[in-house]
Amino acid sequence: MKIQTPYYFIDERKLLRNLKRIRRVRELSGARSVLALKCFSTWTVFPLMREYLDGTTSSSLYEARLGHEKFGKETHAYCVGYTRGDIRAVKRYADKIIFNSKTQLDRFYRDVAGKSIGLRINPGFSHSHFDLADPARRYSRLGVVKMRDLRDCLPAISGVMFHFNCENDSFKSLSASLDRLSDRYGSILDKLSWVSLGGGLYFTRDGYPLEKFCLRLKRFAERHGIEVYLEPGEAVITESAELVTKVVDIVRNEIDIAVIDASIEAHMLDLLIYREAAEIAHAGHGRYRYMIAGRSCLAGDVFGTYRFRSRLKVGSTVRIADAAGYSMVKKNWFNGLQQPSIVVKRLDGSIQAVRRFDYRDFRDTLS
Repeated sequence: MKIQTPYYFIDERKLLRNLKRIRRVRELSGARSVLALKCFSTWTVFPLMREYLDGTTSSSLYEARLGHEKFGKETHAYCVGYTRGDIRAVKRYADKIIFNSKTQLDRFYRDVAGKSIGLRINPGFSHSHFDLADPARRYSRLGVVKMRDLRDCLPAISGVMFHFNCENDSFKSLSASLDRLSDRYGSILDKLSWVSLGGGLYFTRDGYPLEKFCLRLKRFAERHGIEVYLEPGEAVITESAELVTKVVDIVRNEIDIAVIDASIEAHMLDLLIYREAAEIAHAGHGRYRYMIAGRSCLAGDVFGTYRFRSRLKVGSTVRIADAAGYSMVKKNWFNGLQQPSIVVKRLDGSIQAVRRFDYRDFRDTLS
């Protein structure tokens, strides 16, 4: 099948590798996993994910509704700031509703009567390589800080959420954090029925001590007599998708610059925000050096500089690896650039172009 670039290419067989590891965590530790839709919400692969995950977790009304309608199973709803309209709507979709603050809980508690209610806690520590993503940064609005407020809320809640990791692939760090949570919040956890440890844990990566991870989670759950939830995002879809592009021009300005028919600003915004270089498939130690740049008007629309074994030319394919997380959910119409199609390679090897975007999509997102 010939598909016009650019397009996101999701490989279900690669996705399955991560899903099996997540199921293994459930089997060994008892911890349940709900997909973080803020990272990945491409629902065409939800039927496969549904077999291995326990549900979804959200950051807004729309994500909660999508999880309920397209994934099913458990639907967790969280938002930094609900409106009353949000709450009245989200109650129809969510099994668990998690509030970000005591003031939000106090304001909307009666509106969600009958639901399992949770509260986000800011423990004052985190594992994050980026200040932008650090939930425990100074003046953070994310979660309850004061123990007095937390104790006041206890009669109204059945669970709590600690979301304090970002790209944490260190088991040692996670283990130490669980000790800190037990030491400070043990008396709280002992009175609850569930706790979410949030996302940002890279436990599906090759080399991660999965058996030790599971044992640690199990002991934490047993210590407090509590059900543990994880909210994996990247851990679910890591290394399962590419952004497939083609070179549209090569210009020379001290170095060779290959302009591709995609944009880091429009199609892989997370890399631009965190100033990280993209991973390019099949690039390495070749003799031909190129800067790979997007075709928007933004001067810094650059994926990175790489070496290739053969020369690039107009029409050459450039595959940007690991393009699932925080890409499709953040894609935008900057410069009116063509949005990538979404293409899936199913488990049986068949390839489906499940979504294409055209001018009408661009037009109809505006006014």
